Amino acid sequence: MRIFALLLLPAVLVACSDDVVTGYDMHSHHTRPVDNQEEQKPQEQQPGTETEPGEELFESAAEAVVKMGAGWNLGNTLDSNSGDTEHMWIEGYNRKVTPTDYETAWGQPVTTRNLIHMFKAAGFGAIRVPVTWYPHIGKITLHDNEHWDMSTGWEGTEVDQAWMNRVQEVVDYVIDEGMYCILNVHHDTGAASTAWLVAGEEGFEAAKTRYQALWKQIAQRFRDYGPRLLFESYNEMLDKYGSWCFATFASPGNYNAEDAASAYSGINSYARLFVDTVRETGGNNLERNLVVNTYGACSGVGTWNNHLLDPLKYLDLPEYGTPGHIAVQVHTYWETKNFGTSMKNEIDRFYSNLNTFIVTRLGVPVIIGEWGDDKGGTDSQIARFAEYFCAKARENHIAPFMWMCLSDGNDRAVPRWSMPETKNAILSAYK
Repeated sequence: MRIFALLLLPAVLVACSDDVVTGYDMHSHHTRPVDNQEEQKPQEQQPGTETEPGEELFESAAEAVVKMGAGWNLGNTLDSNSGDTEHMWIEGYNRKVTPTDYETAWGQPVTTRNLIHMFKAAGFGAIRVPVTWYPHIGKITLHDNEHWDMSTGWEGTEVDQAWMNRVQEVVDYVIDEGMYCILNVHHDTGAASTAWLVAGEEGFEAAKTRYQALWKQIAQRFRDYGPRLLFESYNEMLDKYGSWCFATFASPGNYNAEDAASAYSGINSYARLFVDTVRETGGNNLERNLVVNTYGACSGVGTWNNHLLDPLKYLDLPEYGTPGHIAVQVHTYWETKNFGTSMKNEIDRFYSNLNTFIVTRLGVPVIIGEWGDDKGGTDSQIARFAEYFCAKARENHIAPFMWMCLSDGNDRAVPRWSMPETKNAILSAYK
């Protein structure tokens, strides 16, 4: 994922709308008297277990992706973390660190139900909730108040219950609005030194016990939630070189066939362990729609290297026993100021590749878990891109989730839109 939105904040705030959402309607339960004239009490339901009238419990992943429509990422919030084992600045506070300290560490306010309602009221159908778990698993022992050696200073696999409770609270904001929610494992992957999930056979063997324990706890906590909650296995998992675009791109010579094969094998092992672990917890998790990402969540965009499509080609389907409940996720970022005929052609090729190497080959739907502009595009520039990009997503039955930007910083606390033109352009594809 990208955290560039913090750097772009001053630029996007000038495009803020004056529209402010200050409240929301609460849903009420209606009952009718029974024969003895006593009012029948509605059965209590676990959060997230409610279904829409006529909704099948559990629709296929392909049906769910279509019903999601446009989505958004609640980024730089529950995924915030220190990100550097040499400078664990959040954990190094000289006091007990609270869930709120983490949630606000990267400049975003505490998430409110009003913010999520603003997206629902506008027409968005889904929210992705990125969560970084490593600071909240077991006990991290720091050296010199800042340095963390993961090999010697990490004990236990139990998730802090205060953190799990806050994650559940935010998930409930989304589910209670009738939206789809994707809950994931986020900056436990990536290029930062704190990433403990590494793509490769050796990396998988080192992390599999803790990874399985983490997903068992998440799956058990949310086991009774209904079909609008999806689990996402891991975010942008990279190889031991920290390679973007495709495995071993950052290695000497920019490609190593043996290490690349190990990286893709590792990704497939994580995906299978994730699915098996969730399914074994039973309940609604037996049929819950699950999301697995390609290596690095790489999307195959571009033609400058023959290996760009490898992350799509070498992902295996992680589940065969319960077909129809797996989706694959990729991420993609563009320089939208260059939007024109050439970029339209590239977008068309992007969707064609997803259909060829994922939808047709594996027989599963695709989610674009993150998309955006990482080159500083303005609201107007991104809006022109978004209108075409999202229309093509809908045409191809793919759900696009924009990364942040639409409401950032203090705008989330109001809440109001930071990029109203882009918001309108995205939703124009779903009217």
